[in-house]
Amino acid sequence: MSELAGVWRLASFHDVDPEGSTREGPLGPDPTGLLFYSADGHVSVTMMRAVERGGPGEAPVERPARSYMSYAGTWRRLGDQVVHTITVAPDPAWIGTDQVRDLTLDGDRLTLYGDALVGRPQRRVLEWHRVAGAG
Repeated sequence: MSELAGVWRLASFHDVDPEGSTREGPLGPDPTGLLFYSADGHVSVTMMRAVERGGPGEAPVERPARSYMSYAGTWRRLGDQVVHTITVAPDPAWIGTDQVRDLTLDGDRLTLYGDALVGRPQRRVLEWHRVAGAG
């Protein structure tokens, strides 16, 4: 477990449809987010669309709630997979589910592959970079 424990910053998020075509993920071309894996098996993930700033003195552009994704729970590693058991989520249907993610770990780069929780059938690919000094 200790290999994944720590804080990870979202570097990219894209979707792959059943035909293998890649498209922008649901949070746009430049999403931001954090993934926390504790050494004792807790997980928390928060992601959002990048904030669009207005001009000088203007407020950031408001986005609807679908521009933000999050959940928390517990995690366990099973070989080349990580399983997130969701205990806290904005959608009650997610609570109690096991979200299985294939993973590749290359130094401080973690790539997770999983099926979309909502919407059309597709594979989600999220690349995370370890936050230096965190964990």
